[in-house]
Amino acid sequence: MTIGGERDFGTAQAWEALGGAPELVERVRYAGSGNLGEGPLPVGELARATVGACALAAGELGAVRAGGTTGDPSPLVVDEGAVATAFVSERHLRVSGRAPVTFAPLSGFWPAADGWVRTHANYPHHEAALVRALGLRSPEPEALRAAVAGRTAVEVQELAYAAGGLAVAVAERYGDPQPLVETVRTTGEREPGRGRALGEAPPGRPVAGVRVLDLTRVIAGPVATRTLGLLGADVLRIDTPGLPEADDAYADTGFGKRSALLDLARAGDREVFEGLLAEADVVVTGYRPGALERHGLGARELSERRPGLVVAELCAWGRRAPQPWAGRRGFDSLVQAGYGIAAACAGPDGTPGVLPAQALDHGTGYLLAAGVMRALAGGGGCRLRFSLAGTGSWLVRGLAPAGGDGGAAAYSAEPWLRETGSGYGVLRHAVSPFGEWAGGPSRWGTDRAVWLPR
Repeated sequence: MTIGGERDFGTAQAWEALGGAPELVERVRYAGSGNLGEGPLPVGELARATVGACALAAGELGAVRAGGTTGDPSPLVVDEGAVATAFVSERHLRVSGRAPVTFAPLSGFWPAADGWVRTHANYPHHEAALVRALGLRSPEPEALRAAVAGRTAVEVQELAYAAGGLAVAVAERYGDPQPLVETVRTTGEREPGRGRALGEAPPGRPVAGVRVLDLTRVIAGPVATRTLGLLGADVLRIDTPGLPEADDAYADTGFGKRSALLDLARAGDREVFEGLLAEADVVVTGYRPGALERHGLGARELSERRPGLVVAELCAWGRRAPQPWAGRRGFDSLVQAGYGIAAACAGPDGTPGVLPAQALDHGTGYLLAAGVMRALAGGGGCRLRFSLAGTGSWLVRGLAPAGGDGGAAAYSAEPWLRETGSGYGVLRHAVSPFGEWAGGPSRWGTDRAVWLPR
């Protein structure tokens, strides 16, 4: 726990990476206690720092919209219990009393002939690809175990990716350093006022009136956009009908937004999408590099068409990763495996381990939301790049344990859990570190593809 006006080291690092004024870091006050479990890496420090940086960005944007300066000295209080609860929100979720499905039977660590492999088969199309790639007679764990055992880890990895599946050889050392965030100017130096004039915002809702087009899936991107939604943005998530989202995943991350389906290969749907894009202030993308470019919707194309637009890109492995990794799909669990984190968390018997939270996902989500708010405060007109590997690089190289238990033994998640009605029934869910949503999510894909009136 950080007290008084002390500067939290991790928060200062994250805020500096986002381009924030260093003197503002002391505004953040951390209260209470949280516990994300023990382990060899400073996950609790990452969680606190990313939420703290997001709080600073929200405060900065609110001050700018109120006509003041970014140097507001008033404190911003972040409760560490709320942070710890939110970082494992998927574990606290209950859908009409039922615990959610987290990892499918074919997702996990498997011993190969020369090491370990991590697979991800939570989505039906990824499971089918894995079964096809390895020639499994049935989609059963024992069949997968036998198929992996007779091959090298890299062989399994490459066979899976070639077939459209997901498997990553567990790396024994940390991957190459990656930036925490990259900011790319759209045309020269950013000019104040390049984006739409936002005007004043209600207290506690610094992103009010901002339209966010959400093209993300699973956890990291949706965490960013549900945070922007809580802070006032009109967030509209668009998905293709041919790639359904898991109900439990959307029940957790669908707060603060609406969800509609558009098939960009259909002329009518593409016209609707173009209309939405023409009135958007922010676009957040979470597909692998190259996926949206096929539709003429890559970050460069979007920025050229709309110079005032804020475009925030999220990928798994980072654009500086060596080929072919830079363009590959990935999830938090796979990046932990491929970046050396799983090996660092291995148990006494050598079996790879995991972080006590999907911290790369959640942490990157809060950083992305912070980056968007900083861009809006500066007038818009820029591209931001984030990656799970970039957050992982910071975790293993930049952060240090704060020391002490911070009162973690007294931590309870109960004060940060609520029950709310939704399109999926009554949800028990974690609140955001920034407050409570007005209501639960609708069912995925059931909203109209229109903006709300400003």
